[in-house]
Amino acid sequence: MTTPPPSATPPPSATPPPAAAPRSRPRPAPWVRTRLRAAPLGTLLAAALAFVAVLLAAALPRAQDRGADQALRSFLERSGHTDTSLQVTAPAPVAGQSAEALDGTLKSLLSHTGGTFRVDPEAVVHGTRTTKRQPLLNPELSRPSGFPPAMSLLYVQQAPAHVKLVEGRWPSDARPPAGAPEGATAYDPPLQVALSQRAAETLGARLGSVLRSTPLVNGTPSVEVVGLYAVPDPTEDFWVGLDCLPRACEHYNGENLSWHVDALIGAGGLGRMDTWGDTAEDFWRLPVDVGSLRADRLDATTKDIASYVAGPTAAALTRETARQRLRTTSWLPELFEQAHDRRQAAAPLALIGPAGVGGVAFVVLCLAGALAGDRRDAELRLLLARGGSRAGIVGRLLGEGAVTVLPAAAAATALAVLLLPTPRLAPALLSAAVVAVLALLAFPVRAAVLLTPTRPAGRWRRPVAELLVLVATAAAVLEVRRRGVAPAGSDPDPLLIAAPLLLALCGGLLLARLQPVVTGWLARAAGRRSGLVGFLGLARAARGSGAGGRQARGRSGPSVLPMVALLLAITTGGFGAAVLDSVDANRLGVARLAVGGDAAITAFGKASLPAGLANAAGELPGVRTSVPLWIDHDSSILGMTLRSSQTSVIVAEPAAYAELSRVLGCGSFDPALLAAGGARSADAPVPALFSAGLARLAGPGTFTVRPGNGGEVKAQVVGVIDCTPARPARDAATVVLPAGPATALIGADQPNQWLALGSVDGDRLRALVRAALPPASSAQAPSPSPSPALAAGRDPAAPAHPADDVYPVRTSAEAVAELGADPLQRSAERLFWASVAGAAGFALLAVLLTLMRTVPERAALLARLRTMGLRRRQGVALILAETLPQTLAATLGGALVASAAVALLGPAMDLSTLVGASVPTGVRLTAGPVLTQALGLAALVAAAVLVEAATSGRRQITTELRAGDQR
Repeated sequence: MTTPPPSATPPPSATPPPAAAPRSRPRPAPWVRTRLRAAPLGTLLAAALAFVAVLLAAALPRAQDRGADQALRSFLERSGHTDTSLQVTAPAPVAGQSAEALDGTLKSLLSHTGGTFRVDPEAVVHGTRTTKRQPLLNPELSRPSGFPPAMSLLYVQQAPAHVKLVEGRWPSDARPPAGAPEGATAYDPPLQVALSQRAAETLGARLGSVLRSTPLVNGTPSVEVVGLYAVPDPTEDFWVGLDCLPRACEHYNGENLSWHVDALIGAGGLGRMDTWGDTAEDFWRLPVDVGSLRADRLDATTKDIASYVAGPTAAALTRETARQRLRTTSWLPELFEQAHDRRQAAAPLALIGPAGVGGVAFVVLCLAGALAGDRRDAELRLLLARGGSRAGIVGRLLGEGAVTVLPAAAAATALAVLLLPTPRLAPALLSAAVVAVLALLAFPVRAAVLLTPTRPAGRWRRPVAELLVLVATAAAVLEVRRRGVAPAGSDPDPLLIAAPLLLALCGGLLLARLQPVVTGWLARAAGRRSGLVGFLGLARAARGSGAGGRQARGRSGPSVLPMVALLLAITTGGFGAAVLDSVDANRLGVARLAVGGDAAITAFGKASLPAGLANAAGELPGVRTSVPLWIDHDSSILGMTLRSSQTSVIVAEPAAYAELSRVLGCGSFDPALLAAGGARSADAPVPALFSAGLARLAGPGTFTVRPGNGGEVKAQVVGVIDCTPARPARDAATVVLPAGPATALIGADQPNQWLALGSVDGDRLRALVRAALPPASSAQAPSPSPSPALAAGRDPAAPAHPADDVYPVRTSAEAVAELGADPLQRSAERLFWASVAGAAGFALLAVLLTLMRTVPERAALLARLRTMGLRRRQGVALILAETLPQTLAATLGGALVASAAVALLGPAMDLSTLVGASVPTGVRLTAGPVLTQALGLAALVAAAVLVEAATSGRRQITTELRAGDQR
């Protein structure tokens, strides 16, 4: 055996060489960041949609709260300072009466406020007053009808801060020394009082006067005037209920006039107040701060006020103050009940708009999710094919949506809270959270549906669902009609709010069935004519357009969601607009009846209008019908079984007055019934129209009409009226006579009232009245009582012409403005129109989203047709022919559904609160408001489609031609 030669190479070692360090693998990019960077525009649009939807969802509840709070506070402020205060009284203690005792009771009273309501401590008024006025027997005092003036004494702790001392000094606050001088009575010395300067001038009293009352066995009560004060602002709330402190009050006993005055005493005289009028009463007026009240806490506030008036709080106050006869009264519970009833009456209009915009927004979110699912359908199926689970894919999509939706939702909620400050946060946060969740889940839910294995579609699934919707709608409508008008103060009827939306949903489902059939007929008709654009567009509209995926494999018709969105917007807008139109019509009718027409000039008492004023007023621009008339409210009818007194006799030109009655819908009659009266002789009976109640008492025949100013005229009943514009009360006894020689004998030839129809300018009419006054009347005109300025709500201190008081002018436009000045009405209308605008915007967005879903397929089709010679204008026409049939069908269907909603649901609505006066229930169906909403939204959608087709069509075609047809 030979041995191999040794090798120069060492043998391999048994220990393997160390392995090389492995290279580090690159970390995978985060899914969410990658996807958001891949589609930045889509991410921004999704965030913007979520932001707008959440902003509306958070803003609408806060706007409702603000409107309700403002309406509540305005209603309470108009009710007056006295009605919104807690009036607390208790008999003055026999001994130990002092200002400190009154302040201690006030402290206890205020300690039980501050929960749901609080009292403004700066506006509190408290003190002591005598309960019986004592006559002042000084012979030098004024006695208009021979009756002596009467005086009551008050101690009001806050009075010095609201008056100005002009002469003398304030009554002393120091208590008199204990024990009376020898020979003095309990009435010596006289009580020191401060008197209003105006009251002193009226009475004839002066500084230093000692005013004595009825002598008694043990002395004569008396007071000494030690100071005179002036009241800078008698209209201040402080003086409510203290009317006879700033001035002397007129007091009538029958037709006899006497003066009532109140005088202020100091704290030093509190112990002797019972010597003037035997008894004294402590009082505390606690004005509730209406600016801090909230409509959402009205029930709790009502309970707390009721407890304060007569409940546990009242019992606790009785124990704390040791005043067993402490009593509290207030009108606030009744006012709160009225405010609640008003709010509930206006709730249907305030809720229909937000319900409509919520429904349309939900449809838009569903369409946005569908668009995102169609756009990423291939990607999602690829992930599923490579081993991804459906739950994992949906979870990643939820992560994407959370990064996009949640910050936008938070920013929108914060913006709504900042722009619409109101104490209550919960409703806004809840509605914002619901919409944010819907926006977050729209795409993941759509993706889960797309990734679900295909199952054979049930043939009856869709008809059964549509039948269920139809049955639910019919049940809701029938139930609303069965219930009728909800009782005052009841909660809003949810069926009344949901029924218009259900009707719109039914209309959308019905149109989705009918529109493809009708459009197919039109396409076949267009196919028989030359030209490809109309036929192709209508054919695509009939079969529906998709964007790929499952929808591309088989289309059964256009998507129902855009049509439902349009119908919801048109139905809610049309129904609400019809409600507001009925409100305006009723408000105008109420205003016209209150005025007697569109304009009126009235003379006070037995006076007549200035000569020529009625003719000049009838020639003003805008006057269509001029009706000068003579009216007497103190007439009587002779010849009846029972003599009728206090009958109103109206003498007017028959044709003009008949036109006025017809337009106002009050006592319409044929002017021919009275036309013959003007040509008869003075001794012949004139034809007359009797009111229904008076006609039942009179019966047929001839009667004698005797006005209150003398004279008489024979009248023959020729017709019966239920009311008349000059005296619109239904139960008023009225007689209408024609102007002529016979009625001139009773002084009816000089009109004392002028009524007119037309657009009359109130300021120009007042200027005409002032110009018609004679110079003597312009210099000094009598001031009737009560002042018409006060009756009209005008500031008495404001400069006014005498004509405004002697010949007041009223117009229906001003009356309508007064009826519509309620913040409750304005807030409900503003909220409704804001909701309508939001619903229209979302409906437009729904149409645009539908167009975006068809972009790829439409671009491919246009590119192919472009290679065949299709011009750009024809491409735009093709897009319009494909899109507008659905829009026009939705417009017509929305108008019909809105009209059906008004006809079916309108009778169940009470419009009195929105009108501002009591009116018959029901909504009037008119074509104008419904067509305005339908055609306005249709025009908006058509314009948007035209702009989208003109701007994006060319770019899409160019891109498609460069890339080629990849489908």
